[in-house]
Order: sequence, then structure tokens, then C-alpha cells
Amino acid sequence: IPAQVKVIEHVRPKYACRTCEKDGISNTVKQAPVPHSVIPKGYATPSLLSQIITSKYQYGLPLYRQESMFKQHGIELSRKTMADWIIRYAELFKPLYDQLHQHILKQPVIAVDETTLKVVESEKVNSYMWLYASGADSPIGNISGTEIPNIVLYDYHNSRAGQCAVNFLKGYSGYLQVDGYQGYEQTQATLIGCWAHARRKFMEAKKGAGKKGSGKADWALNHIQKLYRLETQLKDKTVEVRYITRQEKSVPLLSQLHMWLMKSAQQVLPKTKLGEAIQYCLNQWKKLERYTLDGLLSIDNNRAERGIKPFVIGRKNWLFSQTATGANASAVLYSIIETAKANDLNVFEYVMTCLDELSQPDVDIEQLLPWQFAKR
Repeated sequence: IPAQVKVIEHVRPKYACRTCEKDGISNTVKQAPVPHSVIPKGYATPSLLSQIITSKYQYGLPLYRQESMFKQHGIELSRKTMADWIIRYAELFKPLYDQLHQHILKQPVIAVDETTLKVVESEKVNSYMWLYASGADSPIGNISGTEIPNIVLYDYHNSRAGQCAVNFLKGYSGYLQVDGYQGYEQTQATLIGCWAHARRKFMEAKKGAGKKGSGKADWALNHIQKLYRLETQLKDKTVEVRYITRQEKSVPLLSQLHMWLMKSAQQVLPKTKLGEAIQYCLNQWKKLERYTLDGLLSIDNNRAERGIKPFVIGRKNWLFSQTATGANASAVLYSIIETAKANDLNVFEYVMTCLDELSQPDVDIEQLLPWQFAKR
């Protein structure tokens, strides 16, 4: 059955008692109360709003396309109206977003990444959408024996300054899984490097070598692959087993790789792709080897890179945000949707329910957290 759009019309007749009026009784006119609305006097239902929000932020469908789809149903719903709704209703989700923010700061490990965003009314060429993620990509992926909620939060800024991360993290002192960007050094967290980035550098060196041969790059790639092979074996193991195995097997491999890097740095020209790959690893070495310190840690920052990918895909469709207010609304709604997805919820139903309950007085925000909502 194709999707259907229905207009729900509420009829509220007024009744008055003439006998009461003759007897001088006041307030004789009675009328049914106004049905609950997500926002007072707003005519959009939670299901319609959920459809618009999930279409844009889950499936990357720009508002102008949604506008044309509604026209096929004979409904005039302009993109400006929908944009105003999104900004307005994103405010309803702010308490839930803030609650998720408090929960993520309690986690032992946070993965971080950032990507560019064009905001038309911003004075700067590029603004940035920062991503903070905890847990794994899905509930099944959580390390056995460890309760780590899956949280994916976006934070908009018109800058890439490290102070943006400092402000969001509010003195967080746990582990921060990052790439090589120096801005994260300003935080109070213990930084964990990303072997996926290091491996990528050697892949570029191998491609750049062409027919000249890429023996050294191949050696490094094979050695890094040994580290990843161990991680594949440890994927479903407990934190304790991961730590012990890494100490027994990963640490010696890392020691061999470090010695090779030190030796190769003296043999390879620093301006070449291979030289840059070697120097990147040496500069990042303390961060790159730290993943062996705790079984909770990952060998790379792919958790954050996968988390930010839905935003990147959506950006290819809708291209830009008109205002900073719209960008902030997008950050909130992407956070709600991606966290719901990470907790294996039906996103449409979750957003619809949240819209309905967040507009009610005395709502219990804790019960709307995705991992709590899944138990309902």
C-alpha cells in the first residue's frame, strides 16, 4: 500500500444552556478542549514531522524534493514551512540531546571526528560539524561484559579550533580516539591514535611508487595487517582477554615496527610519500601504541569515521545549511537519528514518539534515551 497522507479534522461544537442563562448562572458555554499538539496551534502531527525529519536526516532527501512529493498527493507544503518546522521542533529534542551529552561524558572512551559544512550566511568559507561517539556501531558490537551505551552526537561550529572540542568535552579526562589533528591536544583527555590513518599513508606511498617498486611500503602494510588480524580474533572477547593478548602479541609487533620506522627514516627521503608515511607514524607513535593500554580501546578511529558518514552522504544531497540556526538544528536531529540507529530502533517510530512525549509536561527524559526506549 503506497504511503498515504490524511487530514485529521477536529470538530469542537459549542453548547450553551439557556435555562442556566435564565437562572443567572455564568460560564454556561461549554466546548471540548483543544486536542494536544506538538507545538500549540501547530497543525503538523508527530507522524508528519517524523516523516519529514527522517526523510531528510536518515535518507538524505532534501526539502525541495519532499515538497514535490507532497504535491503529488495534492498537498501544498513549501520547503520554507518545512525548514521552519525542523528548526522549531529541533528545540523540542534539545533536552534529550543534552541528556545524551551528559551520558557520553561519563563513558571511558569517546571517538571524535569532524568534517566541513557550508553555511551560506556564515562569514567563513567552511564551518565544521564535529562528531562524538561512544560504544560500537550496533548493540551487538559491544564488547561482551561491558555496558557502554551507543551514543552518536554532532556539534556544529563555524571553526575547527581545538577549543570547540574543549568546550564540548567540558574537562573530560578519559580516552579520546582521534586522528592526527593537533587541535585535540588542547583537551584533557588521553589521546589514542588511529592505525587506519597510518595504513592509509602507506597505501598512498605504494600507489605513488608505481613501477619503481614499493618494497618498504609493502613491508609496513603487511606488518600493520598482522596487528589488524589480531584485532579480528579479539573482536568478541572480553576486555581482560583483549588487554592480555595485546600485551603478549601486539606489543612485540609494535616494537618491531617502531625499530623499522626509525631505521627507514634515515634511508628514505622525507619529501616522498613513503617518507611522509614514516614520519607520520613516528610523530604519532605514542598515540598509535596506546590502544594496547586498555581492552576497551580500538586500534583505529573507524567508529567515528563511520558515524560521520551519514552526515557526509546527506551533505551531498542538500549541499549546505542556510543559517547557523539551521546547522545547529541539523546537529541535534542527526544526533537523535544516528543514536537511534546505533541502538537498533525503528527511527520513524522513535522520532514520532519523542515528538509526542517531549511536548508533554513532566516528561521523563531518561525513559526516552534510546537504550531505555528499546526496553519499553
